[in-house]
Amino acid sequence: MQMWNSKVHEYVLANQLIDNKRLSQALEYQTTTNDKLDILLLNSGWIDEDQLSDLYCHLLNCTKWQGPLAITQSDQDILKAINCDFLLECGLLPLEVNEKKLKLGFASPHSNEGVDYLRFIKHEVEFFNITKKEFELLKEQFKALSSEQTDLIVSSDNVAMLKELALGAPTVNLVNSLINKGVKLGASDLHIEPIDGRYRARYRIDGILKEADPIPLSLQLAVISRVKILSGMDIAEKRRPQDGKIEMKAGATDLDIRCSTLPLGFGESVVMRFLIKNAVKFDLDKLGYSQDLINFINEDLKRTSGVILMTGPTGSGKTTSLYSFLNKMNKSDVKIVTLEDPVEYHLPGINQVQVNSEIGFDFSAGLRSIVRQDPDIIMVGEIRDNETAKIALQSALTGHLVFSTVHTNDAPTAYTRLMDLGIEEYLLNAGLISIMAQRLARTLCHECKQPLSDDEQALQFEKYHLADINQPSFIGLHKAVGCEKCEHTGYSGRVAFLEYLPCDNDVKRLAKNEQLLDNLYALMTEKQLRSLKQDGLLKALQGVTTIEEVMRVAG
Repeated sequence: MQMWNSKVHEYVLANQLIDNKRLSQALEYQTTTNDKLDILLLNSGWIDEDQLSDLYCHLLNCTKWQGPLAITQSDQDILKAINCDFLLECGLLPLEVNEKKLKLGFASPHSNEGVDYLRFIKHEVEFFNITKKEFELLKEQFKALSSEQTDLIVSSDNVAMLKELALGAPTVNLVNSLINKGVKLGASDLHIEPIDGRYRARYRIDGILKEADPIPLSLQLAVISRVKILSGMDIAEKRRPQDGKIEMKAGATDLDIRCSTLPLGFGESVVMRFLIKNAVKFDLDKLGYSQDLINFINEDLKRTSGVILMTGPTGSGKTTSLYSFLNKMNKSDVKIVTLEDPVEYHLPGINQVQVNSEIGFDFSAGLRSIVRQDPDIIMVGEIRDNETAKIALQSALTGHLVFSTVHTNDAPTAYTRLMDLGIEEYLLNAGLISIMAQRLARTLCHECKQPLSDDEQALQFEKYHLADINQPSFIGLHKAVGCEKCEHTGYSGRVAFLEYLPCDNDVKRLAKNEQLLDNLYALMTEKQLRSLKQDGLLKALQGVTTIEEVMRVAG
């Protein structure tokens, strides 16, 4: 063990995986335990699984396994000559096999029993390293190919048995565990979907999907059925999409979960969106907007009529921003009515209406009804068609302040979108107050972020022309490192990038023709209005996020 620890020590030093202070602490602690140095570094959170995998590949002169499991049902006869159950117990996983060669994956090299057994088989053996999480996922796929495991799988057509399994303790505990862990990690969504003959679960955390613990093969269909039962769906229906809702407690947290199923070629995809009651603070100052943009928005909110549009893709925080605007204006002498699909968060003092397309109560029909309710402020969840757009703009002309969203990439293209919907130029000029485009990017973890060196900063300034960006509070560029607090991602939380386009007289004077977009971009540059990318680069200069995250989101 001493020789192994020495090799690990040399590798960690040579590759600068941790600083000398932490390495000294690890070596000191290691002398008081029987832990191997690599395991101690992993358990302490000082290196991650990918770094550990690189270490093993280097020290053991092997390679990482790339791609899915290469074992098929036709290989079962060959595998009968090998004690695969024993190999799995020893941490060795068959990845590919033929008459002459057996490829085995391992997550940890610290088990010799399996290696001793391999001396007695006729196959030539080649080893590949895989991370612990990959090992568990591939192991589940391997089990699915064995006849013994196949007998345990309930057919998706056996509704009675699926319902019985869905109500059983193992399934109940597993679903509760997936939900509770998602809430603890701050996930916005949980995805359960079929892939490569199994179901995988993934959390969306700060906009990025992250693999969850594997779902046992024998409980996969039962988990889908459990979600359907909890959300009021029909567990026998697998041919059409379904929607449902779960209200529950996750520990002390009150939780609304919006559930959606989608039939795929092999199984169903389930997405669960977590809406934590009372957790979101709809405060304009908490959105992360720069002060100059907050000043522009506050001036817009003083208007008594007109349309304020928010644009961006799904998941860009449009609804949260609009709720924050409404919350700021929510006073006893103002009547606010919203039309949403669905109503995600309930705001006290605001009349919130749910769209129901099945009975013909869509956005356009709902908006016609709302304007007869004598509101001062209206929010329409989304403008999708000519009628909704026209009613919204006409409502603005009759003394209403209207908020809504459209799906476009940036603020100027919202004009062309409305023109594509058939809105006349006079309505656009008379009705629009401002258009904002938004994206959400991950913020750096405060515990582990590190400033770039002077040379690195100089390179980034030159590459992205950062000197051209007005920097009212320059802190400096930083890089994501990763620690235990941020799950070794280097990021924790999200911030909004905002592009603001005022629909002022300069914009109104522009001809609404095929040159409009180019003219709007030129006008924004002339007025020194930041694009989404430039606002993101400003956040990077302020030490809020990284250049890499800016380019991922708005590059």
